[in-house]
Amino acid sequence: MRKIAFLLSFSLLFSCDQLLPLLESAGSLNTPPTKSEVSSGIKEALTVGIKNTVLKTSSVNGFLNNSLIKIPFPQEAAKVESTVRNLGLGNKVDDFVATLNHGAEEASKKASPIFVNAITSMSINDVYDVWRGDNNAATVYLRNNTESDLQIAFQPVIKQALEKVNLTKYWNPLINTYNKIPLVQKMNPNLDEYVLDKTLDGLFTMLALEEGKIREDPAARVSDLLKKVFGYQGTSSFQ
Repeated sequence: MRKIAFLLSFSLLFSCDQLLPLLESAGSLNTPPTKSEVSSGIKEALTVGIKNTVLKTSSVNGFLNNSLIKIPFPQEAAKVESTVRNLGLGNKVDDFVATLNHGAEEASKKASPIFVNAITSMSINDVYDVWRGDNNAATVYLRNNTESDLQIAFQPVIKQALEKVNLTKYWNPLINTYNKIPLVQKMNPNLDEYVLDKTLDGLFTMLALEEGKIREDPAARVSDLLKKVFGYQGTSSFQ
């Protein structure tokens, strides 16, 4: 009787038009998604995550002001940094680091199609493993299976980005000053390669955060498909 009374009271709060979607929504979370829905949902989640990631990283100071992905002075050239700072060129060092990050921000603008093309080759077994994997499973899969191809595709993007922000203008005074010091080991690290690696690190870091949001936060599931795939609370099985 109590259950009947509760249901009657609950139904009085909503009209039929309001109640039906609520019941359908609640029921959909316990209805196993199909293979096709899971496949489409995982790829949509990655696409949404990529869109948000690129929007954030390619914005003004998107790398520079984000402590998680900010690109530091090259570690292999740490002696260069400390030496030229001691020579009173601290501002030049800061300008160089800022320009490194602006290069990554510029390169990020070109990341979307490269990443989106990469997710289309996922098999249904890959998709299933990702669906029931850790909060960053899709990001880990994407990195493990596409990073070498992404590096090749991204190399010219990074080169163009660093040319656009004129990185050598900020780097040459530092390295030339250091290399003129007597008895020091001459240095000239590959900045294109360094920024490439750090840019990809930053993009995957942010993508993992975006994936985690979709998995954990219902508000981040921006479509009915994402709500069904990531809201399903049953066992790990397909219809």
